[in-house]
Amino acid sequence: MERELIFIGGFFHFGFVVFHLFFWKIFKWKKDLKSLLPVNRAVMQIMNICLIFMFFLIGSISLFHSNELLTENLGRVFLISVSGFWFLRLILQFIYFGLRKSLSVILSILFLIGSVIYIIPVL
Repeated sequence: MERELIFIGGFFHFGFVVFHLFFWKIFKWKKDLKSLLPVNRAVMQIMNICLIFMFFLIGSISLFHSNELLTENLGRVFLISVSGFWFLRLILQFIYFGLRKSLSVILSILFLIGSVIYIIPVL
């Protein structure tokens, strides 16, 4: 069951890769980011590109190295760290967006799922 959860987690992260690739279109960044100072506009896009890379990396490690994640100490640290990332993202969702809109509720559920997927194999 643990390997299956990690495998699911890999696809979970690839889903976020796709989601973040569409940020420019979804959030109309070409138009909306023009209102920011050039440095802030660049920072927003750079952070998103780096996050896309990290989601791709976590997804790939999850799909192709699940055995090491379950049997090595560093793998367990990785699993706890990924779970912590999604738990932190859940907390930040409440702080910055609340639960007033259905999209915020859906994202909160997804962030909770991401946290649980990666903590269960460690327990």
